[in-house]
Amino acid sequence: MGACVSTSRSTCSSKSNGEPVPPPCLGIGFCGQKRTKRTFSDHLVTLQHLPSIPNRVFTNGKSRTSCIFTQQGRKGINQDAMIVWEDFMSEDVTFCGVFDGHGPHGHLVARKVRDALPVKLQSFLNPCQSRQNGPGQTCFMGNSKKSDVGDLDKDGSVEDKLNSLWRETFLKSYKAMDKELKSHPNLDCFCSGSTAITIVKQGSNLFMGYIGDSRAIMGSKDSNDSMVAVQLTVDLKPDLPREAERIKRCKGRVFALQDEPEVPRVWLPFDDAPGLAMARAFGDFCLKEYGVISIPEFSHRALTDKDQFIVLASDGVWDVLSNEEVVEIVSSAPTRASAARILVDSAAREWKLKYPTSKMDDCAVVCLFLDGKMDSESDYEEQGFSSATLDQSNHSGNAAESDDGQKSEPCLQRNFTVRSAEENDTYGRLAVEVDGDGETVSADDQSWSGLEGVTRVNSLVQLPRFSEERPDP
Repeated sequence: MGACVSTSRSTCSSKSNGEPVPPPCLGIGFCGQKRTKRTFSDHLVTLQHLPSIPNRVFTNGKSRTSCIFTQQGRKGINQDAMIVWEDFMSEDVTFCGVFDGHGPHGHLVARKVRDALPVKLQSFLNPCQSRQNGPGQTCFMGNSKKSDVGDLDKDGSVEDKLNSLWRETFLKSYKAMDKELKSHPNLDCFCSGSTAITIVKQGSNLFMGYIGDSRAIMGSKDSNDSMVAVQLTVDLKPDLPREAERIKRCKGRVFALQDEPEVPRVWLPFDDAPGLAMARAFGDFCLKEYGVISIPEFSHRALTDKDQFIVLASDGVWDVLSNEEVVEIVSSAPTRASAARILVDSAAREWKLKYPTSKMDDCAVVCLFLDGKMDSESDYEEQGFSSATLDQSNHSGNAAESDDGQKSEPCLQRNFTVRSAEENDTYGRLAVEVDGDGETVSADDQSWSGLEGVTRVNSLVQLPRFSEERPDP
């Protein structure tokens, strides 16, 4: 029996006499269900549609159920990206993601993944439009209950089928995303890449797919009604036994530098480079033959009334704040709309206190409140934001992005998340366009290395010798 996601107003099954009947449904479309408003799940979303999609937030601000904030660190261009997309496949589905780039073009990789990965998830959940148009197919609806499906399939429960559907969708989407990056004509991902922590909240179900060392946690109430932190994902570091075994089996090497023994890294078999501080990532194709993969870890969690909010954040937050501290900061924020900004501010203070000689890392935070409620507009504006416009006073370090999603950026200097001391004040002047959004990156002819910089943890140490940029003769 085929599984389909409805993207039209028509029903997906019928009786023998031709009368339409409500289909058995599991999770994501609107088959046989009345709707009061149209969403972009009515058709296959493409990248060209993104600027005009409602309820999609990717710059500092808030949505109906969340707030997001990012701040540039002291290492160069902000390489973090984030997104909240409400009404993602239906009115009951929300997509959230945080992406932490690394390498010379990491900021561009992170933004590319931020834009393209959700669309790929949608495309793999829209088989109704291509191959599942016959009678007898199974449709997946967003607001369905167990009673709606009855004896749908005696071989497996509704939850099992929904879990299997999302697992397959995440796996296919991540694979397609990495394939697109590898073949991108203008974006060099050989030694640049990005983490990804992505979640889909569908009713009371939470589905998670992730690679790299960005993290998701949840604030929940225990039996005493006290807030506790629940870690939802695992930081996929190279020293995890399963990750290290795979990398070594593929001839890659895993070890830490003497001056940072707590940071295991992945190295080429024939060169002390690039020193990637994670075991899975998008891009980083110089290491894909040596054990680094882009296959996501997938997990599912059934949410309860005890669960209050979810926090996604890049490692710039987790390097200095514990899970418990993050939950305390978010739960005690004066307004929900300010929670992400306050968390980033707290991380920035901790960087100065704990690592005064280190360069603060970029920070990106998404706070999703599970009861679907936010503050009143007046409370939000008191925090210095506007739900309709960008807060231009923030220090995100990203391209200025207007309400219609268009970016205005004269030139992005080459990324220096990992760089030598001499490179701090020396930027190249050659701008190279990399995508249709008009984002540019400048190249320079210096050696790209983080060994001489005063940093705590760099995702990469240096580029392999065979891929170093050479000056023009």
